[in-house]
Amino acid sequence: MAQKAVEIENVSIKFNEISVLHDINLSVFENDFVAIIGPNGGGKSTLLKIIIGLLTPDCGYVKVFGKDPRDTRDLIGYLPQKVSFDPEFPINVFETVLSGRYRGLFKNYLKEDKKAVINALKSVGLLELKDRQISKLSGGQMQRVFIARAIVREPKLLIMDEPMASVDPELQNSFYELLSKLKNKMAIILVSHDVGAVSSHVNKIACLNRELFYHGPVEESAEGLEEVYKCPIEIISHGIPHRILKKH
Repeated sequence: MAQKAVEIENVSIKFNEISVLHDINLSVFENDFVAIIGPNGGGKSTLLKIIIGLLTPDCGYVKVFGKDPRDTRDLIGYLPQKVSFDPEFPINVFETVLSGRYRGLFKNYLKEDKKAVINALKSVGLLELKDRQISKLSGGQMQRVFIARAIVREPKLLIMDEPMASVDPELQNSFYELLSKLKNKMAIILVSHDVGAVSSHVNKIACLNRELFYHGPVEESAEGLEEVYKCPIEIISHGIPHRILKKH
């Protein structure tokens, strides 16, 4: 039986007395590929931060591989929605990804760390650019570097907040193919607004708008998506991205 990578039970959190998440129950198992879908301000990024231990819920509990999230950070690869990074800093692609293996001050990188960087760069198709300065990369290439840095630690759980935001549409399919391969090695949680694209690749969807309206197989998610976006959802197209719009 698959182990639970993430277990969330009755989690709620408020900011300035405003409810951001209410009574969330969610389980993610090993090798699950889960997309969290919902409108802006629906609490998706907040939920990710609770899972990795950056935020503590007001009530309820979260377990990551059966432990407190703060005790499992070495098992998690995380790509936030916005990465604080100076593109003019004199560092190349290889060194940027290698920083994902940082263990602490005065601890040198090992041969296995450098080998892991090579493997990660191969995975995202950037090995030929390993010596290029970060300032010379396009936005899409930069995002692939950050994805490589997130997976270079070979985590058991990979969490990504809108990773396709800066990626050219023609490259998105290759990214999803990469993630489909990675799920054989780790659980993946992905926040996205692109319902059509993720539905072709993930095996579960969580529909979140402060409350969790649905969590389960993609094929059964239409009703939950309608509750989240408050508009009719007639079809999720496989292979052709569609955008969810407000009533107009």
